[in-house]
Amino acid sequence: MIPARYAASRFPAKLMQDLSGKPVILRTYEAAINTQLFDEVYVVTDSDVIYDTITNAGGNAIMSIEEHDCGSDRIAEAVADMDVDIIVNVQGDEPFTDRESLASVLQVFEDDTDAEIDLASLMVKINDWDEIKNPNTVKVIVDNRNFAIYFSRSPIPYPRDTSITDIYYKHKGIYAFRKRAIMDFHRLPMMPLEAKEKIEAIRYLEYGKKIKMVETKVTGIEIDTPEDLKKAQAAWK
Repeated sequence: MIPARYAASRFPAKLMQDLSGKPVILRTYEAAINTQLFDEVYVVTDSDVIYDTITNAGGNAIMSIEEHDCGSDRIAEAVADMDVDIIVNVQGDEPFTDRESLASVLQVFEDDTDAEIDLASLMVKINDWDEIKNPNTVKVIVDNRNFAIYFSRSPIPYPRDTSITDIYYKHKGIYAFRKRAIMDFHRLPMMPLEAKEKIEAIRYLEYGKKIKMVETKVTGIEIDTPEDLKKAQAAWK
């Protein structure tokens, strides 16, 4: 499932920006299809423009009925009546989505014989301090089993002791959910930490869900700003 809003506060209409001859959202949809990992791939949107872009290219799209504040709620509405076990959320602004990273997230559920894990997601090491400080970069800290402890737009951990080598992880916005977990998310109200940070993954933690983080070496390019789009255009070439 690829949730796709037309409006975006930092970069309006970013999903319809041109990336080497095709809109960003279509490039992302094609990248998900090309992994060959999924039974079905859908774009879930509130926009006629995005819906028409995907369907006119022969793709699958679902128009949201309700208004939604986040991608997880949009997906929950779309899958409510579907007979599915695992749903993967690929962000619409990730045209460099790769098979290896998605396969590693799905493998978490293959290995989870006790059904202990509610969600799985990706993280990648970051070393650039400007990126670590950037509030647009969501950071995650994990326990010794790589279960998420917390997500934040602030640098976590805080480098109080400079003699200790810090390791920072960026949260990549790709999730795999058990259907039960995403339906629980949809019915449970937002709590203060999520409201403060504006990070939907925090809601799962606030309600006691277990999120298994998987490290990837693939950084990719998330298109949040016009500058990101320029980087993506250069990388695509």
